[in-house]
Amino acid sequence: MPHIEITNGLPGISGLFAQRPDTAGVLSQLAETLLRSGPSPLSRGERELIAAYVSHLNRTEFCAGSHSAFAAAQLDGGTELVAAVLADVDAAPVTPLLRTLLKVAGEVQAKAAPVSAAAIAAARAEGATDAHIHDTVLIAAAFAMFNRYVNGLATEVPADGAFYDAAAELVVNRGYEAAR
Repeated sequence: MPHIEITNGLPGISGLFAQRPDTAGVLSQLAETLLRSGPSPLSRGERELIAAYVSHLNRTEFCAGSHSAFAAAQLDGGTELVAAVLADVDAAPVTPLLRTLLKVAGEVQAKAAPVSAAAIAAARAEGATDAHIHDTVLIAAAFAMFNRYVNGLATEVPADGAFYDAAAELVVNRGYEAAR
């Protein structure tokens, strides 16, 4: 049961956004920039995968489900690839560069401290640029905030998993601001 009254019946951050459009606009624009429209060497699917991975590590079922669906809709390998990453990033069939970036994201998720020199060196050895590292750290940090917003208020998760597929279609085709 949510810690605040959510009168619109929507799960997760969707309900919070509908309840508080004043903050929803800013947060939706942040997600849009980080995950879709901002310039990045990472594809939209890769950015969504980082968001899903951090949300999974944070045990934020709503965000992990949402961003897993958004990533799956945009990555070759779809749902199976996303599930493999969430199960074991070391064994998942992703590029060595993406694997090292996911490990950087995992360090950001784990603590508010500098990412280890070893993780950065591993990413650089696989071809990570400053932009790769910047975007990975910023997405992971932003999702630490989004996850705490959703979990902190004990929002509901969808009763029907098809919610995530419908949300993925909307976000992939029209963006985060259209989805709120």
